[in-house]
Amino acid sequence: MMNQETFKNTVFILKDKLYRFANRFLEHQEDAYDLVQEVMLKLWEQRGQLEQLKNIEAFSMQMVRNMAYNRIDKMGRQAKYIQQLPPDIQAEKYPSLTKELILKMIDELPEKQRLVMYLRDVEEYEIGDIAEMAGLEENAVRVNLSRARTTVRVNLTKVFDYEKRRIG
Repeated sequence: MMNQETFKNTVFILKDKLYRFANRFLEHQEDAYDLVQEVMLKLWEQRGQLEQLKNIEAFSMQMVRNMAYNRIDKMGRQAKYIQQLPPDIQAEKYPSLTKELILKMIDELPEKQRLVMYLRDVEEYEIGDIAEMAGLEENAVRVNLSRARTTVRVNLTKVFDYEKRRIG
């Protein structure tokens, strides 16, 4: 059975990362904070089984994701997702675009693409870790990531071209 000290050093140290992750899904910081508290409590209650896990961090992230989705469903999916974009889609190139527009584009991606893009481009996880957290094959992670980035890039380009024509 995992003791308090071990729990503190293996699970509790993840709380900031879990909070940042939860905050990408939930609109209010207090909700993200509450969710992480709830996850910590559940993990503490399950501490007997935690030692058998290969990757406690991935398990915790999955738990946050699942609980966040449950909450979002309850709140009618009022979701906030990604605030950052991959380096090849820098907002400075698109000065006329608001952050809301970019968020909306990412928000409109299919669920797997949205999740994979967040984990890779914002949290900078490795493909292997993302596969484990999202419950996907590594190849599926790569495919979803590529599609997500392409979709956002294409949509941004359309808007940018339209703005250029409108101004010109």
